[in-house]
Amino acid sequence: MKVGDQVSVLDEAISGVIKSMESETVYIETNDGFDMEFEADELVVIDNVLAKSDFLPADINEVLSEKETKKRKKAPHIKPKERSRPPMVIDLHIQQLVPKTKGLSNHEMLTIQVDTAKRQLDFAIKKKMQRVVFVHGVGEGVLRAELEYLFRRYDNVKYYDADYKKYGRGATEVYIFQNKTP
Repeated sequence: MKVGDQVSVLDEAISGVIKSMESETVYIETNDGFDMEFEADELVVIDNVLAKSDFLPADINEVLSEKETKKRKKAPHIKPKERSRPPMVIDLHIQQLVPKTKGLSNHEMLTIQVDTAKRQLDFAIKKKMQRVVFVHGVGEGVLRAELEYLFRRYDNVKYYDADYKKYGRGATEVYIFQNKTP
């Protein structure tokens, strides 16, 4: 204990500031303004006493700058009629993707087609499109199997055969749930 410390009396509801000390006798001024004397073993030093000025900042702008947070950008509102727009159609026939196929192996062509499908699906998700049709053709079903493998890696999509009347058997439609992220 030292002069100036805030103290509280152990067995009484009295607290104050130490004004002076003589051996084991401590003289305090209570919070009510009375001078009293106590033995040192009757007092306890109160730690972490804060003045009102400790609570109030010197500059209100400092407080406001601490409170400022980056505001979340709101997702653009998509009107119901825009949601029911026709789906985006991506033709994955290799002739539509590269100028010439000469010199490309079957694996390279398949990789180009799957990469295009992934890029277009990511684009559709980013642009909040709800439906995408991938036209892959009938063939041996290798591209279709690869596309299904790709679509299963997304939690926010559901895929099924596209409209037979419109696209025939060689197309898959992907429905994108926009409330989830990829």
